[in-house]
Order: sequence, then C-alpha cells, then structure tokens
Amino acid sequence: METTGNTKWVLDPTHSEILFKVKHLMITNVKGEFRNFNADVLSSGNDFTTASVNVSIDASSVFTNNEDRDNHLESADFFDTENHKELTFKATSLKKVDEGEYKLTGLLTIKGVTNEVSLKAEFGGINKDPWGNEKAGFSIEGKINRKDWGLNWNAALETGGVLVSDEVKISAEVQFVKQA
Repeated sequence: METTGNTKWVLDPTHSEILFKVKHLMITNVKGEFRNFNADVLSSGNDFTTASVNVSIDASSVFTNNEDRDNHLESADFFDTENHKELTFKATSLKKVDEGEYKLTGLLTIKGVTNEVSLKAEFGGINKDPWGNEKAGFSIEGKINRKDWGLNWNAALETGGVLVSDEVKISAEVQFVKQA
C-alpha cells in the first residue's frame, strides 16, 4: 500500500536518452544527443499529474558524431559551454490529455535564457525489473525554436534558405527508479 506524501524517483541513466534533430541544408536532419544529464521526480505515489520534475543537462556532453560540429555547438555561437555549463528544465504542469498521454509544460533554460515549453509525454507505465526495482517510463517529444534561446548562428545558402533550421525537434526516453 502506498503511503501518503511524496515519492522520489531518480533517473536510470542506462535506460534513458535525450536526443535532438535539426534540418541541415534544409534537406536532411542532423541528429545529436546529450550524453550526461540527470533528472528527478517527486510524485504523489504513482500519480505523476502533480509531480515535480527537474532535469539538468551537461551542455558540454553534446554529441553529434562529428567533433568539429560538437566543438561548434559548445562555442558561443550555440551553447557557450564556457559560460553556461548546463541546460535545465523544470516542469510547471503535467496534464492528462488521453489515456497514457500528457502535456508536459515547464521552463527550459538554455544559455541563461528561460522560456516556457510544452511537450508531449507518453507514460509507458510502471513495472518491476528482475532485481525488484520499481520503474516508471516516459517518452517525450516536442519542438522548439532555437532562436528563442539566443542560438542564432546560421549561414545563408546560395540557393536560398539557411544552413541550419530554426526548428529543433527534441525527444527523450526516460526511466525512473522508485526510491524506498
């Protein structure tokens, strides 16, 4: 039986990922990920609708499988990791839209700029792993305009358009472990 009060859930990093993709040359997507991040959730038992969610991402852990591009993303043109070590997200609401589907709204801070974002969150459910750990899983996706956070660098193309789209698609697969 669940006791009254807050239940703490901590991120299982081996079963979680934060990804992004952005149009390059306006013809294909370039994908990337953040390799180091942390998140915790405080919920009322197994009810996440009033949960407190905090995420911190090490900005210098950005990885796109291209060292030159990764270095450029870490520069002042983009994440400015020398002056802004992390990206953060703090949930302000999680509203049920349909069975297993939620609208996750919160404050996303990148490069010292904070804006509200709304993301689609799909609750995968709760299950126990073979070692008896109770886990909750979520799939999250959404879109942001990078310029809203001062990530303005771009290059015009001779044929029209720009090198990098303003729209960035973000997604995450996260598992949380319930703490005793």
